[in-house]
This record gives sequence, C-alpha cells and structure tokens, in this order.
Amino acid sequence: MNAVVKQTFFIAGTDTDVGKTVVSAALLQAAKQQKNLATLAIKPIAAGCEQTPDGLRNEDALTLSKWASVKLDYQQINPITLKAAVSPHIAAARENKNLSADRVVGYCRGAMMNRFDLCLVEGAGGWLAPIGPRETMADIAKGLGQPVILVVGIRLGCLNHALLTAQAIQRDGLKIAAWVANIVDVDMLAVEENIATLQRMLPAPMLGVIPYMSEVSIDEAAQHIDINKLLNTV
Repeated sequence: MNAVVKQTFFIAGTDTDVGKTVVSAALLQAAKQQKNLATLAIKPIAAGCEQTPDGLRNEDALTLSKWASVKLDYQQINPITLKAAVSPHIAAARENKNLSADRVVGYCRGAMMNRFDLCLVEGAGGWLAPIGPRETMADIAKGLGQPVILVVGIRLGCLNHALLTAQAIQRDGLKIAAWVANIVDVDMLAVEENIATLQRMLPAPMLGVIPYMSEVSIDEAAQHIDINKLLNTV
C-alpha cells in the first residue's frame, strides 16, 4: 500500500442520476491504475434495494464494492438499505426507520478503521436530499468533515445546479476539493461552453470529463480522470 496518501472524500452530486457511482468507481479505478493506491468505498445510505438470498442489496453499493481494492462486508459498505427508490427520508418512513446523521457518520467511521490510501463516501441524491424530518445528506458530510468531490451531470440546467450546490457546500463550511464533469445527456447543446463556464466559476480543479456512454464502462471512464489533480488538493 502506498503510504504517501491517506485521504477521504465525500462524493456529492448536483442532483440525483448525475452519475455519482460511475464517477466514484472511475476514481477508484484511476487511483489503482495511475498510483497503485489502496481504495475503500462506502455508500452509507442506499434507497432502491432489491431482495436477494443474501439480503437487501443496492446496485450502486455493489458497484463500489467491485471497484474498491479494499474488500469489506456488504454491511460495512452499505449499512442502511431502503427498499423504495425514493428520497431516503420517504423510504425510511415507509419502513418505520429513523435515520440519524450522527449514526450514519458512526457507521462510516467504523468502516474507515480499515487500512486504505483513498476512501470515498458516496452520498444519496443531491447535497440537501433529506434523510429525516430535519436532517439532510449535508449533515452527514458535515459530520464527517471531509473535503468534497462534486459530480456535475452535464445536461440542461447544470450551470445553476452546480453553482448552487458549490455555494451550499461552502456555506456548510466544507472544502470542495475537485469536481468531475459527467456528460449524461447525449443531445445537450454547447457542452464544451458549459464545461468551460464551470471551470471558470467553480472554486476547485476539474479532474476530467467523462463522455456520454450508452453502455457504461468504468475502465473507459477511469481513462478520463487525472487522479494527480485530486491528490494535489490535499
């Protein structure tokens, strides 16, 4: 294991379905391929889980498990499993579960006791996605206190979503370490101009642009990530 780096980042998205998991997996693979880092990944809350012989499982959490080099039990990767693919607070209420940011942070810190060089904690939904009556994903990120990697889904409206999310992250007292552009709309106009605007206006370096992929390939996505830019932010 490389002893140069031991760093944790919170993965936030500008919205739901912007490719947080694809970007997270690409970061894990890029860290392994480019720097031979030992990588760990956590998806503490997952809404949209399917019943399997091994229990409830979430596709995003399974993807993170596949691409992280440090292998954990599923319960450590995804301690809170919710059946309905809706906002976590709604899914939890349907199952009579009470989610607590402090408890989620505790689960994450437990997983982080494993040895790693690079750890990614992937949020659910956007920055202010509710997890309960008064708490949001932001409360989990604040409890962890780690720098944030912002995943920007490049589609119509991404400028406003990205800038508002960046403003909210900074207002909550956290550092935006870097961001990744993930093209999710193949028909979007002025893609290069939108990305150039974000490069000027977001307060962090861009790690790369992941092109639109009709069939997702994490190996291909990883080729578009410059992991050195991330390590230079710590």
